[in-house]
Amino acid sequence: MTSRALPVEALLVVDVQAAAVSGDRAVPEADRLVDRTADLIARARRDGALVVHIQNDGKPGAGDESHTPGWELHHPVETGPAEAVIRKTVDDGFHGTSLGGLLTDSGVRALAICGVMSEMCVQATARTALARGYRVVMPHDAHATHDIPAAPGISDVVPAAAVSRVAEWALGSELEVVAHAADVAFTALPRLR
Repeated sequence: MTSRALPVEALLVVDVQAAAVSGDRAVPEADRLVDRTADLIARARRDGALVVHIQNDGKPGAGDESHTPGWELHHPVETGPAEAVIRKTVDDGFHGTSLGGLLTDSGVRALAICGVMSEMCVQATARTALARGYRVVMPHDAHATHDIPAAPGISDVVPAAAVSRVAEWALGSELEVVAHAADVAFTALPRLR
């Protein structure tokens, strides 16, 4: 874990959708997550970094089923050359989407990732970003998940905070984990400098 990361050119906001941060399906401490992701988005915009909202198209009946209230992005999107929405149908935000091309075309070499669910979509997207050679920063207090239910004969309930920490740890030593969203610094995209 590092105290403050070098600046990044992009912010990936993974699945911060209504169903994940409000109502009975919200992650624990959803208010904290919303506060931290809003701060990251505001600072990335202010500094000229690319902001990418990744939106999951859930299956029928899921809380984030496409075009239902739970599917809506929580944070407003600002139109312009430095902000985009990428829709996905699997955990990895790169798989079958234009995310890789967008990052390449924008000249991004380093990015921060926040959102939900730590051990699923956040981790899968971070893993692919690392495999593609990006420097990846993950603020510990800006991603979240649910408790893992008890499994008789296997384990008690695994608290959400532990699941999130394990998700970071499993990504290996190349991932730069910072304690707080405030520890992430942004810089303008090369084409906007």
